[in-house]
Amino acid sequence: MCQLFIGADPALWETRLRSVRMHGYATSVRLENIYWRLLGEIAGRDRLSVAELLARLYEELLEAQGEVDNFASFLRVCCVRYLMLQMAGDIPADRMQPIGGLDAPSILARERRRLAGPDDQHREASKAAQGGIAV
Repeated sequence: MCQLFIGADPALWETRLRSVRMHGYATSVRLENIYWRLLGEIAGRDRLSVAELLARLYEELLEAQGEVDNFASFLRVCCVRYLMLQMAGDIPADRMQPIGGLDAPSILARERRRLAGPDDQHREASKAAQGGIAV
C-alpha cells in the first residue's frame, strides 16, 4: 500500500513560494507543488488566474470570518475538499464546467450530511419528523 504513495514524484511535495496581492498587500504563500497544481485547476474552471483565485478566497474568508489565521492551511483544505466533492459527484469532473455557477448551499448541505456522525444524522431525522428544520 505505501508504495503507491512513496513511489510518487517527489516534486509533488516540494514546496514553492509564490507572491500574491491580497487585501491590498503583497504577501507570499508557501505550498507544496501538488496544491499549486490543484489551485490552478480550480482557478481555470472559472477562468481566473491562481493569484485572482487566492485574492478572492482571501477576501471572502476575511468577510465571513473576520480574520484569516492560517491561509496556507485553508488553501490545502480547499484543495482536498475540491477532490472530495468531485468524488461525491457534487463538483462535476468536467474541468470546463465552472464552479462559480454551482448551487453552493445545496452542495454544502449534502456535504454536512455525509460528514455527520450517526448521532448527528439521528438528531436531524428527529427534527425533520417533528417539523423542525434539518441542516
